Amino acid sequence: METARGLGHLLILGRWCRGLRVAPQSRTLASLVPGVTQVDNKSDFLEKRRHRKHPGILQLPHVRLPQALADAAQLLLLGDATMPDVEKHVQALTNYLWSRHLPVEPEELQRRAVQLEKKFLDNPDLSQTEEKLHEAVLHALRKTTYHWQELSYSEGLSLVYMAARLDGGFAAVSRAFHEIRTRIPEFQPQTLMDFGSGTGSVTWAAHSTWGQSLREYVCVDSSTAMLGLAEKLLKGGSESGEPYVPGVFLRQFLPVSPKVQFDVVVSAFSLSELPSKAARTEVVQTLWRKTGHFLVLVENGTKAGHCLLMDARDLVLKGKEKLPLDPRPGFIFAPCPHELPCPQLTASKPLACSFSQAYHPIPFSWNKKPKEEKFSMVILARGSPEEANRWPRITQPVLKRPRHVHCHLCCPDGHMQHAVITARRHGRDLYRCARASSWGDLLPVITPSEFPPCPAQDPPEN
Repeated sequence: METARGLGHLLILGRWCRGLRVAPQSRTLASLVPGVTQVDNKSDFLEKRRHRKHPGILQLPHVRLPQALADAAQLLLLGDATMPDVEKHVQALTNYLWSRHLPVEPEELQRRAVQLEKKFLDNPDLSQTEEKLHEAVLHALRKTTYHWQELSYSEGLSLVYMAARLDGGFAAVSRAFHEIRTRIPEFQPQTLMDFGSGTGSVTWAAHSTWGQSLREYVCVDSSTAMLGLAEKLLKGGSESGEPYVPGVFLRQFLPVSPKVQFDVVVSAFSLSELPSKAARTEVVQTLWRKTGHFLVLVENGTKAGHCLLMDARDLVLKGKEKLPLDPRPGFIFAPCPHELPCPQLTASKPLACSFSQAYHPIPFSWNKKPKEEKFSMVILARGSPEEANRWPRITQPVLKRPRHVHCHLCCPDGHMQHAVITARRHGRDLYRCARASSWGDLLPVITPSEFPPCPAQDPPEN
């Protein structure tokens, strides 16, 4: 109930932020302050739009692959007679990628080894030689340490990856691009670079979003098998013919010149494929140097994926380059409404900040029902933080109950808020906007800075 009383102090954000092309100050909705229980529903709050289309809604309907891409994928996989039990291979790879942890850093291994050695030495029942002690420590480390392995994509494994991840990856990246296009509709990129391009889902998603303006797509992947598969998909499943998306260049290495920048730079599900924190740091710094406007980072919606993105986010925001070629600072465009430490990670029970995007999978025989792609993302932009939208982000599924709505919000003050919104307490417009919102949307409110934050809570049971 305390959180509900706190939300009574919410104010409808009257002046829409620049990125959302919003109404001027004269069109603001009546403020919700103590003592005011009714709002002026005749005001031009939504610019004559319905509540279910309020400016904070960013969720996409079910995403579907371009027909040319789906047809090419089916042709390539079903035409390969050398791969029996495809469904089992796809499920095994999916499970492996989803359960994957980050590689253990050498410093962490050393720390664990010292602790184990001390534990064995402190045990009087384990008197042993130095050689046996060394063997015991190594044996214990092997049993308790996650064994990360780099994936080497052959032609066969590339096909399995395509069947397992092409459609879900396309859905996640499409959702990230949709946020940029919805909030900055005037942004018309001409160049894009995709690091760890794999099957080329980023290129197809970008073409579906900005195909009218994009002229150059540079796809970088260390696997020649993946690059070959991406090229075949562009050409309808064959090695000849005209590519469906023009202006695509496939490369094994990043462009050499540090002065070359791209309007949009993307790394989707690729940072987790790097063997160490040092390697990830170098790649993120390189990608940021090559970013002209937006750097889009996407990973699995797990704690490991979220932690990777938070490290990359902090690396860019700290901006420790001595002689940056592009002096414009970076700020968080999405999803965070602030640049403070992530409250999801600092909570008593840390959670991954993730989102969900519905999509229609490639219609293989085992794969016909709609699915949900759970992913984490960070979109960084060059410019001033004042250009960012600072509405709270809905971080969990919205729970709609009779006459009230539960929204879990990440707020601009860097705290989590469990908001219970009712029409009686907060007004008809805010209540209907909250009821129309979904996980990942922005709720068009601001919270007074003097109001104490409420701790993050688990969603109530149905």
